Amino acid sequence: MLLALVGVVMFGATLPATRIAVAEFDPWWLAFARAELAAALAAVALIFTGQRRPTREQWPGLALTALGVVLGFPLFSSIAMRSADASHAAVVNGLLPFATVIAATLRSGERPAASFWLAALAGSAVVAAFALRNGGGTLAPGDWAMLAAVAGGALGYAEGGRLARSLGGWQTIAWALIVAAPILALPALWLSFSQPFSSASPRAWAGFLYVSVFSQLIGFLFWYGGMAIGGVARVSQVQLLQLFFTLIFAWWLLDERVDAITWLVAGLVVALIAVGRRAPVRRAVARPRRPTH
Repeated sequence: MLLALVGVVMFGATLPATRIAVAEFDPWWLAFARAELAAALAAVALIFTGQRRPTREQWPGLALTALGVVLGFPLFSSIAMRSADASHAAVVNGLLPFATVIAATLRSGERPAASFWLAALAGSAVVAAFALRNGGGTLAPGDWAMLAAVAGGALGYAEGGRLARSLGGWQTIAWALIVAAPILALPALWLSFSQPFSSASPRAWAGFLYVSVFSQLIGFLFWYGGMAIGGVARVSQVQLLQLFFTLIFAWWLLDERVDAITWLVAGLVVALIAVGRRAPVRRAVARPRRPTH
């Protein structure tokens, strides 16, 4: 839980940093370029530590992980940050732990108890009501983009957490970045020709570097490490705290006004962690981790 919490704190600044970056950079370029920079750093780490290549059975899972957290979540959250406040998107992103449980149930063989589902559903209902209230009874385009980001994140978290048991926490995100790098290199390069690199502010560059280094790489070292130990379903509920951290970062970095209703919703969602994390979760038997050099 402590490992996952460190990752969640880092992820908490992702949406505000993304909003800062997309104010000047194209969201598609941001999603692709952050993955390329993180992949380069991951490649150095893999080579320096002499890691073995994944097995044939692990490559499909790494592809799914990359689809979810290297492409899906970064791309759709970047699009959402063009039109939505980071504080509002953070509440919609509160659905991610529940979506991760669903993905873990399908992919990792984990079976949470009924009380776990009730707590997760209650938190999701609170988040959905909040989004509809702010949208005047309908979901705004930014909400739809964030829901797509949630779906991608859930897939990548569940699959990556499953792989981390045998492949290792940081090795999982590193190899997932390597899988995606050749595919994203060409669109990243093509979009680079239309980016305002010379006129971009240091603030925008700082946002890009944060989401590339911390959101796309270092945060996952702790996140997948925690999942490998505690299980995907249970540990994913720690991410409900990300809502609270993102609200703080949105106020600090973006000077966004967070009203009382938003804080109330955040408090209700976070309070459900205590219920969800006490519920028993049956886990599939993990295969022993393969030794590395």
